[in-house]
Amino acid sequence: MNAMPTTTDLVSRTMPSPIGPLRLVARADALVAIDFPNHDGGLAARTIRTPHRVLDQARDELDAYFAGARTTFTVPLAAAGTPFQQMVWDALVTIPFAETWSYGQLARAIGRPSASRAVGAANGKNPLPIVVPCHRVIGAAGALVGFGGGLATKQWLLAHEQGQRQLALA
Repeated sequence: MNAMPTTTDLVSRTMPSPIGPLRLVARADALVAIDFPNHDGGLAARTIRTPHRVLDQARDELDAYFAGARTTFTVPLAAAGTPFQQMVWDALVTIPFAETWSYGQLARAIGRPSASRAVGAANGKNPLPIVVPCHRVIGAAGALVGFGGGLATKQWLLAHEQGQRQLALA
């Protein structure tokens, strides 16, 4: 499990995006959080404007994602969480671009088929939305449920990915 970094270890920068400003939080070697507008993950970090390898890479990759030029991310990640949360988050990155899974599918993917609710709770604690694509998890009946950035943002992200997949097929 990754230890929670101390405040003095963390730096942040806000970037514009089509879904509103995103606050990127990193330590020297990895991205630790992405915060949506009006949904601060609670990590205290020094705001910087100077170059920072991880923050610059995260911004560039997110810009490319929003421009439709990227479907996966390579920025180093270091989300702090329990072993179960880490297992769920590791499974999230295996959900193919522009596809959705139910909480039950995600629970089965981690070998815990009866843990849909626990998977949902872990999904909701994901500190790295978009990059670790928790927006691709939906309710069993196909409903958009629970998302830290709000359901309108979740819907936007899913529609964006669908549009990009359709463009790639054309």
